[in-house]
Amino acid sequence: MRVHFLTAFFFILLGVYLNFSYLEIMLLSLTITLVLASEMFNTAIELTVDMVKAEVDPAAKLIKDIGAGAVLLASINAAIVGYILFSRKIPFNVETALMNIRQSPWHITFIALIAVFGSSILGKIIFHKGTPLRGGMPSGHAAIAFAIWTVIVFLTNNSVVIALAFLMAFLIARHRLKDAVHTFGEILAGSVLGILLTTLIFQIFR
Repeated sequence: MRVHFLTAFFFILLGVYLNFSYLEIMLLSLTITLVLASEMFNTAIELTVDMVKAEVDPAAKLIKDIGAGAVLLASINAAIVGYILFSRKIPFNVETALMNIRQSPWHITFIALIAVFGSSILGKIIFHKGTPLRGGMPSGHAAIAFAIWTVIVFLTNNSVVIALAFLMAFLIARHRLKDAVHTFGEILAGSVLGILLTTLIFQIFR
């Protein structure tokens, strides 16, 4: 699943870079979600069968094979959809793609949030703490919350909106600490990651 998440992160980021339309991004996201969901269901089926049938059983093997077949079908579908979507954009002009991104705050924001999300998952993998979506170093919730606050700082001059966004990010981080999902260090690392990475991306593309 970690490999799947990192692969999904890469292809969504590539789709944004290639200036996919809203419909193309939606289709790409749905295709990726189908593969991830199929893999999760297949894992759940395998664990359930192992709990019920500890010994070798032809029926149990058939059930597992069907689950694996569903993942294979979803993967084949993803390959076909990916080929159709990306083949229309390659070859592409790098300067034109960068210009399109720079002229669209939505694209820059999306790239920043995807980069922060992917970096937080990568951090959990590197430090071997928590799961990709819960716990561990750094705090993904804090990273995303403060990334959103940083985006708002860059896109608006309204001090009230900026202050409210900061309060929202702070409360989210505090809630993760209060529920003992993360330590203070993990939350601080996530907050710094969200702010610095988002700032870097806005400095590059704006």
